Amino acid sequence: MPGRKTQAALTAKQFQAVAKALADPRRMALLESIGSEREYSCQKLCSVAGVTKGTVSHHVRELLEAGLIDERREGQYMFYEVRREVLAAYTAELMRRVSRLSDG
Repeated sequence: MPGRKTQAALTAKQFQAVAKALADPRRMALLESIGSEREYSCQKLCSVAGVTKGTVSHHVRELLEAGLIDERREGQYMFYEVRREVLAAYTAELMRRVSRLSDG
């Protein structure tokens, strides 16, 4: 989605949503697949996931709600793209939290 490319920090709620999304092994595998290309088609994702389309749809929805991916429709086809700036913000916040704990 245009206009959402720069994100300096995550709110506590966003941080928790990303952490929850990344904690699920299937969602993590889907995110890795999507991240392996600039854009990844839903059709391809369903074919490589090894689960039903409904399961893929559920996990993709969780990734979208966590802000980890964007989707784009082209006709009847959906394409997904990893929002690397969100991953970077999550990683930075995680490191900040861990550093704070280890400094004390």
